Amino acid sequence: MSANRPMDLSQGTASLSDDALQDHLLQGVSRTFALTIPQLPPALAKPVANAYLLCRIVDTIEDEVALDSIQKRRFCQQFAQVVRGREPPAALRDALAPLLSDQTLPAEHELIGLIPRVVAITHGFAEEQQDALACCVEIMARGMAEFQDRDLSAGLATMAEMDAYCYYVAGVVGEMLTRLFCHYSPAIAAHRAAMMELAVSFGQGLQMTNILKDLWDDRGRGVCWLPQNIFDAHGYDLRELAPGHDSPAFRAGFQDLIGIARGHLRNALRYTLLIPPQETGLREFCLWALGMAVLTLRKINRHLDFAASSEVKITRRAVKATILTSRLFRACNPLLNASFALATTGLPPEPNRPSLPAHPPES
Repeated sequence: MSANRPMDLSQGTASLSDDALQDHLLQGVSRTFALTIPQLPPALAKPVANAYLLCRIVDTIEDEVALDSIQKRRFCQQFAQVVRGREPPAALRDALAPLLSDQTLPAEHELIGLIPRVVAITHGFAEEQQDALACCVEIMARGMAEFQDRDLSAGLATMAEMDAYCYYVAGVVGEMLTRLFCHYSPAIAAHRAAMMELAVSFGQGLQMTNILKDLWDDRGRGVCWLPQNIFDAHGYDLRELAPGHDSPAFRAGFQDLIGIARGHLRNALRYTLLIPPQETGLREFCLWALGMAVLTLRKINRHLDFAASSEVKITRRAVKATILTSRLFRACNPLLNASFALATTGLPPEPNRPSLPAHPPES
């Protein structure tokens, strides 16, 4: 048994309520979501917390170095069936948990060990909520598997491939959240069609920001998520990518990607403004994520020679400023538009390309 794996998960968690358990797990796997989810109305906070935990289980399977691609596909497919209620969760837990390596975080070991409890919470939601979560898990698991066997040391071939990857890991989450929001509020559901499209772009903006920030950390693992065709326009080959480079051609391509991410974050603001102003918790949930992404892009753009994600990570002071600004302006659309314009001043312009990525074709 891994030293990271708790000896008896039931000792510390069996007595916790569903809400307390999910909060405990979120604190371990994502402090950011542990901070933002409580801003949602209680009727939404529980399914959204559960949704994040389900997605994190897929991430844990996909990132596990001790599993080969065949095992990852099998476990992801099995987990999708578990979420649908078609297979027993304990069987998946018992097969997967002993295979996790020490490179997997202790909190993720705990999450995998508690799959039956997490899925039991899922199955207590309304049918529409359950379907939203299950669809997200199915699409994410299937899509991420498509990138498992590829050599990504020299990046992706095209921006379209980056769009597809971002959809599978983030855009689909935006769609799922939108379904939950629409189920919660008829006023939000009135804008469902527009929000579903913008949700994909919102997710891509956040994911692209993370990809740009984590460039060198990923590179250290032999992975690069940047699209070569963006850099072709500037005469740069991603196979030459190495920390400490001094290439104007690379910086030009990288700034093109910052501009594309900026455009997606503009759509994230459009999405947020479709939420009724009186839904302050929902707006804050979106604005905090949007604000932190914009500040991260600003820092990346100011330090294009960075060599580690820690060098462009925003400070706690910046996070607090984002929270304060969101709370002050959350109900006023003109002020939110003005704040976004001010915050994105100096970022590269958005390139001339479609404003929303096309959904990857169904496989």
